[in-house]
Amino acid sequence: MDRCCQITTEKPTPPTQCPVCLQKGKSVQLITLKALLKPTALETIHPEMTYNFCTNASCDVVYFSGEQTFGKGMLKVSVFQKDDALDVPACYCFGWTRERLIQAVQENQHPIDHIREQVQANRCGCEVNNPQGACCLGNVTTFIRSLDKS
Repeated sequence: MDRCCQITTEKPTPPTQCPVCLQKGKSVQLITLKALLKPTALETIHPEMTYNFCTNASCDVVYFSGEQTFGKGMLKVSVFQKDDALDVPACYCFGWTRERLIQAVQENQHPIDHIREQVQANRCGCEVNNPQGACCLGNVTTFIRSLDKS
């Protein structure tokens, strides 16, 4: 039988580089897109595809797969990595914005400890709250460290 007539069940290998900025993306679960895309964008996803998150702050693309991309304006929330406003969450599950983190550090509070306690108590929902689809502690830690350097 000719190969052209064979049915393949293999999924095409998704690109791992953002098609706009060419930076390597991080794989993200479909549930993250389903939770955070605006309805008009959600209607266009391909559930059989694998999607990646673009972490490049200067790139408008948030999610990509193959020829399809979803930009910042297609999400219900602002994206920490792509919006440096003080009111954007660094921790989406427990409401730790940059502004709140700055205030906590100035008052000698320990937001990282608070977030860790909540995570250990199995209260986080990063896969549906955080656009990167993963734990935010890295973002929080990096931001707090940047305060120490300024």
